[in-house]
Amino acid sequence: MTPIPFQKDLVVKKEHLDNQNHVNNLEYIKWILEISESHWIATTSAEIRKKYAWFVVDHYIQYKRQAFLGDELILKTWIGKYSKVKTERHVHILRKSDGKTIVEAKTNWCLIDSQTKKLTLITSEVLKPYFEFESA
Repeated sequence: MTPIPFQKDLVVKKEHLDNQNHVNNLEYIKWILEISESHWIATTSAEIRKKYAWFVVDHYIQYKRQAFLGDELILKTWIGKYSKVKTERHVHILRKSDGKTIVEAKTNWCLIDSQTKKLTLITSEVLKPYFEFESA
């Protein structure tokens, strides 16, 4: 089983910068959440999204390099490990011009039943679109 990555491009704008004129750390967290949500929306049906929601359990973020105004970035995400109710989502943010990693993040998410707001099991219908399954 191989994860299917999802990505989108982003250009650093003035509103993303802090007092040091590089991307504010809070922007990276927003981007991690946005790419995760975009992957969920692009990969699942409206019916699935109505039935389930994901809640963040924790983030682990490594800031490798700085990004600056005008930098073109690639946000790439995929599902790594998973259990009955949680997934570990990876997000890498790369600078397009040199391919250097700016940020590496892992976020643990738990699946929630949208109506009850309680943990629910991750079914194959939820998980299957995120992986390529090798045929025997």
